[in-house]
Amino acid sequence: MTWLVTGGAGYIGSHVVRAFRDAGFKVAVLDDLSTGRASFVPEGIRLVHATLLDVEVVRSALTDLDVTGVVHIAGYKYAGESVHRPLYTWRQNVGGTGALLTAMDEAGVGMLVYSGSAGVYGTPTVEVVTEATPDAPESPYGESKLAAEILIRAQATATADTDHPLQQTSLRFFNVIGSHGEVYDASPFNLLPRVFTGLLKGEAPVIFGDDYPTPDGTCIRDYICASDVALAHVEAARAMEAGRPLEPVYNLGSGTGTSVKEMMNAIIEVTGTDLRPVIGPRRPGDPARIVADGALAARDLGWSMRHAPRDMVASAWAAHPKG
Repeated sequence: MTWLVTGGAGYIGSHVVRAFRDAGFKVAVLDDLSTGRASFVPEGIRLVHATLLDVEVVRSALTDLDVTGVVHIAGYKYAGESVHRPLYTWRQNVGGTGALLTAMDEAGVGMLVYSGSAGVYGTPTVEVVTEATPDAPESPYGESKLAAEILIRAQATATADTDHPLQQTSLRFFNVIGSHGEVYDASPFNLLPRVFTGLLKGEAPVIFGDDYPTPDGTCIRDYICASDVALAHVEAARAMEAGRPLEPVYNLGSGTGTSVKEMMNAIIEVTGTDLRPVIGPRRPGDPARIVADGALAARDLGWSMRHAPRDMVASAWAAHPKG
């Protein structure tokens, strides 16, 4: 009995793989390595190098590895860039999910933990979003993540009375930072790796917009440690295996959030740089504030934020390549 992690060679996925391994699960990885790295997959963990869009290969992997459940993380995750690549974003996030569901159905695999996104909320009209907050995505990325959730729930409804009903839940998490050991965030679009790379080149960090309707004018986000996100996936899988009912959606959030300017201050403190941020224009698709209440995940998954923002920055800096 194995849990397959799609996108398990990526930054978030590799943290999830380690958490499953450490919790005693048998785990394998499927990744096309377009952004993931084979070196991020722990030694002894099977890596299937394949794209989710190839249903036959995915179905064979599910069968050959005796997979009983899937953690679906693979996808195109860049909200700002998705504005310029909508077709690619939808093909990867919705087409990939549809292909995975097809392969799971044909292989009789009935448990799915989906890595969702806060991008489905767009710019909320409330200070703190809950799972009842209306979905209103504002980028092709957010739209595609919501569409994938809708497709997953539709498949669960369609298979409810079959021999292999689909159990599913979606974990909507926010800006993931922090590192476990040698695993680091290599994305050129995410805040910490972008800033770290620039600092090592002697370039001042850029804040994209300081005229948002927030206390200091910069975007406010829930910055969540990758290790904490990984544990939520483990607990969701554990609940499914035990037959415990789960909600269709869980937010992983702090309830308060941290502004980009506050994160920059933490970066300056941790790295000891003399460079100071410069202000650039806003990026398309970036809402001013997204902060979520994680109470439901705490109730059902025992989830909590175990790391403060400065600690997350410090672990990310320690793992980031300096050469």
